[in-house]
Amino acid sequence: MITSFCAAVLLVISCAVNPVTGKKQIMLMSESQEIALGISYDPQVLATFGVYQDDELQNYVQARGTEMGKLSHRPTLEYHIRVVDSPVVNAFAVPGGFIYFTRGIMAQLNNEAEFMGVLGHEMGHITARHTVSQQSKQQLGTLVLIGGMIASEKFAQYAEYAMQGMQLLFLRFSRDDEREADRLGVEYSSKTGFDAHKMADFFKVLQKMNMAESQGGVPTFLSTHPDPGDRYNSVNQKASEWQSTLSMPEWTVNQDGYLRLIDGMVYGEDPRQGYVEGNVFYHPDLKFRFNFPTGWKLENSPIQVTMGPPDGKALILFTLSPQKTLESAVDSTMAQYGLSIMGSRRINVNGLQAIMTQSKQVNQDQSTGTTSTNMVLSYFIYYNNLIYVFHGVSTEADFNSYANLFNSSMTSFAKLTDASKINVKPKKLHVVRVQRNGTLADAFSYYRVPQSQYNELALLNDLELNSNLTAGKLIKIVGE
Repeated sequence: MITSFCAAVLLVISCAVNPVTGKKQIMLMSESQEIALGISYDPQVLATFGVYQDDELQNYVQARGTEMGKLSHRPTLEYHIRVVDSPVVNAFAVPGGFIYFTRGIMAQLNNEAEFMGVLGHEMGHITARHTVSQQSKQQLGTLVLIGGMIASEKFAQYAEYAMQGMQLLFLRFSRDDEREADRLGVEYSSKTGFDAHKMADFFKVLQKMNMAESQGGVPTFLSTHPDPGDRYNSVNQKASEWQSTLSMPEWTVNQDGYLRLIDGMVYGEDPRQGYVEGNVFYHPDLKFRFNFPTGWKLENSPIQVTMGPPDGKALILFTLSPQKTLESAVDSTMAQYGLSIMGSRRINVNGLQAIMTQSKQVNQDQSTGTTSTNMVLSYFIYYNNLIYVFHGVSTEADFNSYANLFNSSMTSFAKLTDASKINVKPKKLHVVRVQRNGTLADAFSYYRVPQSQYNELALLNDLELNSNLTAGKLIKIVGE
């Protein structure tokens, strides 16, 4: 069965000419299929991260993307550029002309030339069809692996919608692909009149972030990329070559204009979307709270909260049901995930109507025929005209070890009434002028920046604390 399916798929493989190299390469999809794939994944990306709500910023990145796209190796392709609501320093591209910048990387950039360099790099992945090539490789691998994924202990089926987006976001490119994207980034940003040397400077910033413990290690943007030091030298060399070839009267940097554009941007985690203190998750806008097991990792996204222990043997998923009643939410969930209900009862969770269910899911490995059983404890809780759902999942063998932890977390769901937890505000980026000649540290002192933030904000400005600044220079600080 698998053999015949593979043969059928391989029949559609064709050789296509790479728009950048002019060479033929094997592709599993045409350009129209590539565009359709990007269109299908875009809502998944946006559901995973959320769109950052700033029309001026969104219009800016789209306008720059459209401008650059016309000068690229695929000028007829429609490019879609978005800023997503994530504090992570990252930018990524998916097939079909879709490019995403996190607000985290937008805050870290210090001028328009840096932005255009990163934009050119991500566009290079698309024009050279790196995203298509990687997706094609994933499709070939999926033919063999999908059976194993269905029965995996990571229970990806419960987060399928988000996981599909995540898998595509973080496609792993080869170092050769990354170097080619760097080269194209220099070319495209130079052709639009921007100083590509600033792109090289940004790699220096990434290198500093890599070494800064306060930043939590390597930014996602660096995870599969060549060494930043090597990139700095090669990008600088290519920038000089293009500048000598194009001979523009002036190369644009536009630091002040860019900084004014990001003035007021949310910085770091946005507590209005939910935040953690200790082992308690608070959502100030929806006004609820719940506990999660000590030592477990929690990941929050616009569509769900995922919690799990370090060994990956269990999972708690928290999400919203689109149904209007508790009964219909239960029925829909059982059908959606192929769960066989073993027991169900109405309960009260801290004064809120709820239904608790226990169910199981039997999975069959399509390659070996072996079966495995997952046990699922679910709570469906009605609160403020919404139905909140918890799923505690583990293998049948491990379920009894985690059942009490599942119950403890789920029954802790309660109304949030503490004003100090409700009224939290996100930190914001503020662009201010240096008031007098002096060092960056002097400027921070003038604006009463806590000394504990000095190193982080120096990195944010791509400056040293002893850097000499003249009165009137714009710098970034962080506050409410």
